[in-house]
Amino acid sequence: MTGAPRVALFADSLLEVNGVALTCRMIEEHAVRHGLPLLVVHAGPETALRRQGEQARLSLRTSRLHWNLENDLKFDLLFWRHLPLVERSLREFEAEIVHITGPNHPGFLGSLAAWRLGLPVVMSWHTNVHEYAAWRLPRWMPQRIRSAVSRASFLGLALYYRQGRIHLVPNREMALRLERATGKPSRLMMRGVDCRLFNPCKRQREDGAFVAGYVGRLSPEKGVRRLAEAARALMKAGVADFRIEAAGEGSERRWLEREVPNFRWLGMLKGEELARAYANFDVFVFPSETDTYGNAVQEAMASGVPCVVMNAGGPATIVQHGVTGMVCDTAAGLARSVVELAQRPALRAQMGRAARRAAEGRSWDQVAATVWSAWQDAVAGRSRQKAEARCLA
Repeated sequence: MTGAPRVALFADSLLEVNGVALTCRMIEEHAVRHGLPLLVVHAGPETALRRQGEQARLSLRTSRLHWNLENDLKFDLLFWRHLPLVERSLREFEAEIVHITGPNHPGFLGSLAAWRLGLPVVMSWHTNVHEYAAWRLPRWMPQRIRSAVSRASFLGLALYYRQGRIHLVPNREMALRLERATGKPSRLMMRGVDCRLFNPCKRQREDGAFVAGYVGRLSPEKGVRRLAEAARALMKAGVADFRIEAAGEGSERRWLEREVPNFRWLGMLKGEELARAYANFDVFVFPSETDTYGNAVQEAMASGVPCVVMNAGGPATIVQHGVTGMVCDTAAGLARSVVELAQRPALRAQMGRAARRAAEGRSWDQVAATVWSAWQDAVAGRSRQKAEARCLA
């Protein structure tokens, strides 16, 4: 790619195990393969700048004064102390544009540095943080209060996202909502999947049990307690030999171990272990209604596993109902779909093959091309603005 812009990517997650981190790492790998200039700024165990060719990483150590957002994700309350180093690194890298992935402290540092250095900003939307805020309220809180918190949180996020010249969003529904709230253009940025790693050939299980699996955070906003309803439905339908398996960590883990019949926790898995876990599932169950895309759903599909998802957010746009899995309107519908697939192995196999074919058409290089196109357009737009200003002067 000739004339590629020099980009500083502020990743609110990079070393962790989640969809944001995976997306940022894949963009970085694309830059390495194609020799594109990219500086990745992220939180890490130490403060260090490492540069190799046209790519660089600036790791910023998180202070002891921080707020735990997740098990492995923290918000540094003293983040501003890194601003001089960040600005100096951007100048030395000769950055032309800043990309921000979310409202965490690396993103706030990117916003401040871009404003002080006069650099254009592109922003991507990865997580429905406004919905997380509502889901994490006490369970006794009335729905009207939850809805009000969600609306207020979204308005705050929209103010933050107004700084972006272009927004990259994983589904059309959120793209339209963000455009209305910010007055800035949004572009669809899907997600890719590694079909060599996630592959049906990784299946090793030989027992005759029916296994419904889940991969992701075990937290309230993921709706994981619906797995209990699916397990009870299997028992009621007479499916005696079954397991509900989950890989991930979070505050709901103990509840799941206590309340879900035939539950098995797989731990935190990566790489080949994760690929084998997916391939060993008979059905992938993803009960979240807050995910903007659903990388785990796509990984399960690449593994040849039919997916049962809720009719909300990104997963509903990935799964084709009746072809690659089931899209359900309610938790009861989710449970019924799991039972149906447990009782119809031929349908499961047919959907699994279709899911694999669908996943094979989704590459990370296509995602990276979308991102670089947005960066080029933002830099070009800034150049036009400067030229117009000179003419008027």
